[in-house]
Amino acid sequence: MPTDPAAGGEAGRWAYHPDLPIQVSPVFRWPWQPLAILRWFWDSWFLISERLLIAGLAVLSWSYLQPPLEVSVSFSAAWILPMWLRNLGLMTLVAGGLHLWLFTFQGQGTALKFDARNLALGRAFTLGRQVWDNMFWTLASGVTVWTAYEALMIWAFANGYLAPLPFDANPVWFVALFFLIPIWESFYFYWIHRLLHWRPLYRLAHYLHHRNSTVGPWSGLSMHPVEHAIYLGGVLIHWVIASHPVHILYHLQYYCLSAATTHSGFEGLVIRDRNRLAMGTFHHQMHHRYFECNYGSLEIPWDKLFGSFHDGTAAGRAQMAARRKRLAGKLGR
Repeated sequence: MPTDPAAGGEAGRWAYHPDLPIQVSPVFRWPWQPLAILRWFWDSWFLISERLLIAGLAVLSWSYLQPPLEVSVSFSAAWILPMWLRNLGLMTLVAGGLHLWLFTFQGQGTALKFDARNLALGRAFTLGRQVWDNMFWTLASGVTVWTAYEALMIWAFANGYLAPLPFDANPVWFVALFFLIPIWESFYFYWIHRLLHWRPLYRLAHYLHHRNSTVGPWSGLSMHPVEHAIYLGGVLIHWVIASHPVHILYHLQYYCLSAATTHSGFEGLVIRDRNRLAMGTFHHQMHHRYFECNYGSLEIPWDKLFGSFHDGTAAGRAQMAARRKRLAGKLGR
């Protein structure tokens, strides 16, 4: 397990943690280190990454598993149902496959597992078990809202409200958009996540996701339908930027399928004693345990700017404890 003297007693709260203190993207660290920045972006995509795999999956989906635009002019179950079934299959394959490997078969034991605790049981969950509860909300609500957004966007392309940008019209922008979508989502996620922690919205919707203080692959998209509508609403950016339907598929597949990997509870997928695929982040794992910290991601340092960044050290924990005390005072608790 990587260790750091600055971690203090905080490190002992976890079965595994990365090197501490955790750092935001080198793009936002001064002085700039160009090689570190290039390495950050390279590691985010190559040689094997969830982003690259999902981009390939989106291209395959558009080429072989997507109803043609000409049949999508009017809303109809004839073309929307196959999309829902495809998305249901993808979600089950990714979240279900990871759950089977990591938790049922314990294929890599506890290697790179952040939290030693098991997934929970009890009446706090809709179906009495965390896994069943997470599967229900992910598949019944998550996949349905995902498909609804997808159908809306494809319908808009089919009717000419959005003009598809072909690859040969602007190949640089066409490819660049695959790289820009995760950055946009990192920006969008912080702000909607802070909104979801506003007490009325939290009590209405976000509480359901936070029943998962420990997380597994099915936890990522386990949300209230209101939260699904907000969480996936970032795809509406394509109403104002030039894009292609394949970017819509990638955008939504990235946000939904990566929710399973980032909430897997493991930093990476270990095959033959090596971390072959980066998955969960300690940064977000701490949010599920400590609640009022790390609302965003490490790509854009909103948490550092607004005082909600927990870097995994004892000093970071003390800072977050002081912040919770201030928040409790403001709320009169």
